[in-house]
Amino acid sequence: MQQKLQPIVKDLVMIGGGHSHAIALKMFGRKPLPGVRLTLITAAKKTAYSGMLPGHIAGFYSHDECHIDLPPLANFAQAHLYIDKVVALDLENHKVLCANGLVVDFDVLSIDIGSTPATVSVSGAAEYAIAAKPVSQLLEHWYELIEAVGKNPQEPISIAIVGGGAGGVELALSMQSHLHRILRQTQQPIQNLEVHLFQRGTELMPNYHSSVRHQIQQILTAQDIKLHLGETVCKVAPTLYSETKEMFEIKCESGLIVECNKIFWVTQASAPEWLKSAGLATDEQGFILVKDTLQSQTHPQVFAAGDIATMVNHPRPKAGVFAVRQGKPLFENLQRILLGKPLKPYRPQKQYLSLIGTGDERAIATRGALTLPPHKLLWHYKNWIDWRFMERFRNLPSSKSKVS
Repeated sequence: MQQKLQPIVKDLVMIGGGHSHAIALKMFGRKPLPGVRLTLITAAKKTAYSGMLPGHIAGFYSHDECHIDLPPLANFAQAHLYIDKVVALDLENHKVLCANGLVVDFDVLSIDIGSTPATVSVSGAAEYAIAAKPVSQLLEHWYELIEAVGKNPQEPISIAIVGGGAGGVELALSMQSHLHRILRQTQQPIQNLEVHLFQRGTELMPNYHSSVRHQIQQILTAQDIKLHLGETVCKVAPTLYSETKEMFEIKCESGLIVECNKIFWVTQASAPEWLKSAGLATDEQGFILVKDTLQSQTHPQVFAAGDIATMVNHPRPKAGVFAVRQGKPLFENLQRILLGKPLKPYRPQKQYLSLIGTGDERAIATRGALTLPPHKLLWHYKNWIDWRFMERFRNLPSSKSKVS
């Protein structure tokens, strides 16, 4: 006897393939809701796992090892997948508008699109600097750079990272590690490479305990990474005299000028304008303000998680650990609202273990005021955690979802 198809009564649309959505999709695959049509809209087929990205840049992981492949995950969740960029929301009529003209209706909407570094206020940054996000764009430039250094290792090279938070520090150490390895393999002096790190404040990693900041500064100094603390970058521009290769200059408010071949931008995070334009309540940086239930403050049919969300009652740093922890409560509350059940509040932990790679297969561990110095065992522990997370999304059973 042929099984009768379940009529679609609700549309759940998920925008973005961030960590929270990846976990929620895996859980929907295990516990599907009859009568609910699930749709994922994402600008890219693969999403980088932030925990392994610095290790990939350092050369320890392949591209596939640190990326979640979204089509198989959408298949497992029986979700319709659209590879497209969202440009607007019509919240009154419950519609998502995409760059290629696609319009998707929703009853419940969930947003997990991460964040992008803020470059708007700095002249030339958007044109000449390489933003840390989207990650695919960052990696494209990074692959070009390591290929160029591999072909001409005798050529002096200078790179700059603007932004001295955890992301900027890990990027500086990982990039230097990989480029040093290329220079050693080609028997070139590592002095051919200069790495500059700019930080507006006088302290690196201001969201971390002073014990971490002190250790990180010692490591960067020992690695001969040139620190420019208390320097506000005000302009990025190409130099006029170099015809054989790219050269740019970074100008600071203090008058400092530094010339570099590549500039990577890892400053304070920001959000796309279309979220605020849609009428969602946002904070000063444009991130969606959400209640303890991960619902929008102003639109109960809209949920948000990961970097794009700011929990009103429990503000936390924009860190992957919180996005991962939000995956399960997001899934549970999406199920509850679709079933007409009361939602459950979620309270993120105040203290959490942070493992910061130092680019040399060692890591620093910190939780609250406790900090352990760089060690290979800590790197192995971090590596084990990261591999365990990524294993959740490998070798998933296939279903019959549609990709557009």
